[in-house]
Amino acid sequence: MKGAVLITGISAAGKSTVAQALAERLPRSAHVRGDTFRRMVVGGRADMTPELTGEAVRQLHLRYRIAANTADMYFDAGFTPIVQDVILGADLPLFTTLVATRPLHVIVLVPGAGEVARREAARAKSGYAGGWTIAQLDAALRHETPRLGLWLDTSRQSVEETVNEIISRSGEAQIT
Repeated sequence: MKGAVLITGISAAGKSTVAQALAERLPRSAHVRGDTFRRMVVGGRADMTPELTGEAVRQLHLRYRIAANTADMYFDAGFTPIVQDVILGADLPLFTTLVATRPLHVIVLVPGAGEVARREAARAKSGYAGGWTIAQLDAALRHETPRLGLWLDTSRQSVEETVNEIISRSGEAQIT
């Protein structure tokens, strides 16, 4: 895969696991974890909640700009950057304009809500502590997010199967 990769989906969709596995399959790659940039804000952090405060949205968009710039810098240094973050609704096409690297491969993981609930229950961290529900984020993904890139229902796929499908169908994921 040449260019940059974005892997998005709702919390517990498997983004970080798939992004890491994909990065490990590529010869020169970097896994850019968007949530790392959120956690860097210590004083004054405004986390995203269903109320969508102006400050939380500003910080979210800052995080996206930092992730996009980081991806471009890794690409310029000869790596395939794989950005992984929750990017839904109108923010998905916005993010594609923030990344200068082309081609940009957009992968949207869309396992069923029941599978997301199973994955969420099995992991140590909680992606739904800020007041969001799986149903809310799943609806935002399915009904408010433009159909850019390659959308994969990974409900019944192993991580290896998902990575294989991403690689074999990477042409369908390209944003030019």
